[in-house]
Amino acid sequence: MARSTFQTNPIDLEQLLRECNQGVVQLPDFQRSWVWDEDRIKSLIASISRAFPVGALMSLDTGGPVNFKPRPIEGAPSEARQHPPKSLLLDGQQRMTSLYQVTLRGKVVETVTPKNKRVKRWFYIDIAKAIDPTFDREEAVIGVPEDRIERSAFGRDITLDLSTPEYEYAALMYPVSQVFDWDAWQDGFNDYWAGEDHKDVREQFRAFKREVLENFKMYRVPVIALDRATPKEAVCVVFEKVNTGGKPLDAFELVTAMYAADGHELRKDWYGDETIKGRHQRFADALRPADSDAGILAGVGNTDFLQAISLFHTRDRRRAAEQEGKKGKELPSISGNRQALLNLPLEAYKQYEAQVERGFMQAAKFLHMLHIYRIFDLPYQSQIVPLAAILADIGDDWEHEANRAKLIQWYWNGVFGELYGSAVESRIARDFVEVPEWLKGGLEPSTVSETIFRADRLKTMRMRLSAAYKGVNVLLMKEGAQDFRSGQKFDHTVFFGENVDIHHIFPQDWCKMRGIKPSMFDSIINKTPLSFRTNRIIGGIAPSEYLGKLEKGNSSTPPIASDKLDSYLSSHLINPRLLRDDQFEAFMDDRQKRLLSLIEQAMGKAAYSGNVREEGEDDDTSDNSAESAFLLNVR
Repeated sequence: MARSTFQTNPIDLEQLLRECNQGVVQLPDFQRSWVWDEDRIKSLIASISRAFPVGALMSLDTGGPVNFKPRPIEGAPSEARQHPPKSLLLDGQQRMTSLYQVTLRGKVVETVTPKNKRVKRWFYIDIAKAIDPTFDREEAVIGVPEDRIERSAFGRDITLDLSTPEYEYAALMYPVSQVFDWDAWQDGFNDYWAGEDHKDVREQFRAFKREVLENFKMYRVPVIALDRATPKEAVCVVFEKVNTGGKPLDAFELVTAMYAADGHELRKDWYGDETIKGRHQRFADALRPADSDAGILAGVGNTDFLQAISLFHTRDRRRAAEQEGKKGKELPSISGNRQALLNLPLEAYKQYEAQVERGFMQAAKFLHMLHIYRIFDLPYQSQIVPLAAILADIGDDWEHEANRAKLIQWYWNGVFGELYGSAVESRIARDFVEVPEWLKGGLEPSTVSETIFRADRLKTMRMRLSAAYKGVNVLLMKEGAQDFRSGQKFDHTVFFGENVDIHHIFPQDWCKMRGIKPSMFDSIINKTPLSFRTNRIIGGIAPSEYLGKLEKGNSSTPPIASDKLDSYLSSHLINPRLLRDDQFEAFMDDRQKRLLSLIEQAMGKAAYSGNVREEGEDDDTSDNSAESAFLLNVR
C-alpha cells in the first residue's frame, strides 16, 4: 500500500508568520513578487479579525528530490537568509506576505491603490466600528499614509492624525502592526483614558480585545505539508492544481440554498432552463446589437441584482424603525453588503424583483444615451448597481430633462472621481439614498459634492482598463467626434460596424523614433476613438503624412478636402494646425486643456490645477505568471 506523501495540520497564524520572519518558512525563488493591493489587504485583515477562514496553505518540506532555490518572504530581515528553510510555500504566498507585512514586520507597507498608484500604508482597525454589528468589518479597516496623517482639500485640512500613540488612543484607532502584542498599547490607552468618566471607553477596548484581537492570537491556518519524499511529478501536478483557482461559494449560492428551503428556485430565476429565459440572459440580450455577442448588461452578476434589491429592503426596514421612533444605533443601516444579502428574505426578493429588473433595463438605455455600448468601454461595472437601483426607485422621472441632467452629472462624477473602484458597498448605499433626494431638490450627493478632478490626472491616464480613461473616450463620442476618414459620428451603428476603438493620434512608432517616452505618448491626451480602417491608414507615420494620405484618398477611399478634414480633427478636440505641423509637445499641452474643459463640463465643476501632487507613483508593472515560471524550474 502506498503511503501518503502529505499531512494536514492546523498551525497558529502567529507561529507561521514568525517562522516566515526567521526564514524557517520561505518561498521557491520562481514565485512571483508580492502584488496584493490595498483593498485585498483590508479584506484579509477583516476576515482574520472575524475568525473567518481564508483558505489553506500548501508547503513542501525541503531536503528531498525537488530542490528549489529559496528566498525569504518579502520584507523579511536579512538574517532570514542565513539558514536554509525547513519548508517552502507553494500556495499562500500572497496571503502570508500580506499578513506578515501588516502585522509582524513593524514597517510601513508598500501597496497599490485602486487607481493603480504605488503608495505606502499603515493599517488600522476602528475600534468603535469593529464592535458595532451594524458596520461591515471591512469598513472598520483603514489604511493611512506613511506619516499616518490623512489630509483633504489637497493637503490643506487634516482629517485624521495618528502620528503619535496618543492620537491613536484619542481616535480609537488600533494599529494592525500590534495585533499579536497589545499589552504596551493597552497600557498607554488605559493611561490616556484613565478615570471614572472614561470607564465606558476602556470597556470598549476590552470588548474589542475579546471580539477582534483575540481572533488574531487564536487564529489557526490549515497547512497541507508535502513531505520531502514527494517526487517532482507530484509537486508539479499539485502546483498546477492550486494555481488554477476555484469558484468561491458566494452570497448568491447561499441565498439560493436558503430560498430553496421555502420552495423557491432562485437559480432558475437567474439562469432559466429549457422552458424559460433566465434574468441573466434577458440582461445579456438587452439592447444587444445584431453583430455583438452581448449587450451592455451582460456583465451584471447575480449578486449585483440581489444587492439592488437589498437596498430597497434595508431602506424599508430603516423607515419602519424611524416611524417607531428609534434613533442612532437602533436604526438599521441601508446596505447591499454581503451580510445584508444573506439577511434578504424571500418576501422582499419577490416584492422588488420586477421593479429592480426594470431599473437595470433603464440603466442600459441610460448608458447607450451616453454612447457606452459594450462592456469593454464601461468605466465601472459596479456603478451600474446604484444606477439601476436609482432608476428603479424614481421610475419614469429619469426622463425629465432636469433629472436626466443631474443623473448624468452624478454618473460622470463617479467616473472621473474614480469612486467606484473600491469600498463600493458604502458608496452604493449613499448614492441610493442621496441621489433621489437631490432630484427632489435636496442636497447634492456626496459623490458630486466631494469629488474634484485633478488636471494632471490626464497625463497619467495610460491604462485601457482605467475608468477615467474610458470616460474620456466616451465623452468624445458623445460630443460628436467624427472619424478622420469617413467623417461619420460614432453612433450605435457606426461604432460596431466600423470596429471603433481608442488609437494613438501621434503614432507609437513615430514617437519612439524621436525618443518620446511611453509615459507621454501613451496617455489619453494622445488617443482618440477611430475606426479600424482609419487606424490602418495612420500606421506609424507622422501626422502630416497620414493627413496627406487622407486628403489624397485612394481606390477605396475618396479624397477629403483640407477644411473638411480639419473639421473632423476639431471634433476630437484636436488643433489641426499643431497636428499638421507635427508639433507633439504643443499638441499635448493644447489638447490637455481641451479635454480638461470637456471633463469639467461633464462634472459640472472646475478641476484642480494646483501644485499639490497626487499621492503615490503610477504602477505599470505587469503580473507575470508564476505557473509558467514553476514549470520551467521543475522540468
